[in-house]
Amino acid sequence: MSRIPLPRQDELDADQRQVYDEIKAGRRGAVLDLFMMLMHSPKLADRAQHLGVFLRYETSLPTRLSELAVLTTAKHWNASYEWHFHEKEARAGGLSEEIIEAVHSGETPKFVNADEAAIHAYTRELLSNRHASDETYETALGFFGKAGMVELTCLIGYYCMIAMTLNEHGVPLPVGTEPALPPPGS
Repeated sequence: MSRIPLPRQDELDADQRQVYDEIKAGRRGAVLDLFMMLMHSPKLADRAQHLGVFLRYETSLPTRLSELAVLTTAKHWNASYEWHFHEKEARAGGLSEEIIEAVHSGETPKFVNADEAAIHAYTRELLSNRHASDETYETALGFFGKAGMVELTCLIGYYCMIAMTLNEHGVPLPVGTEPALPPPGS
């Protein structure tokens, strides 16, 4: 249940309407309730959606790897809304069902691809310890390079912000959707 009501489309002021229209015309093609919640601060919604487009579609990381980082972040925060949308993206990007299920269960997947293992280890350590070990960092750096590491770290941070926004303000799942993760805080 939302702690703050989502603005309705017909109630948007001029600034909110401009951001709404830009999001709808963009790569997402729709304005998700996440962005409607952010619309309470239209400048924030605008900047967040632009950063989100870059981090989802324009980094040096392939979709399979960025979505693995997003799912690992969603699991960490028990963000069912985030999980709901990104589980589909992970599959479409080529992440295996076994890895998705292991992340969902909180287990370390049995990786075939070393780049996936590096993404998962880095993301989990960063989230759990607020710092990755030198060994984990160097392994990931070897796969993704300097730009990739900066992009990966910012991707994780962005999806932490999104998870916190979703969870703390009670952004509802789409109608008819059951939560895939336990409630936040459990």
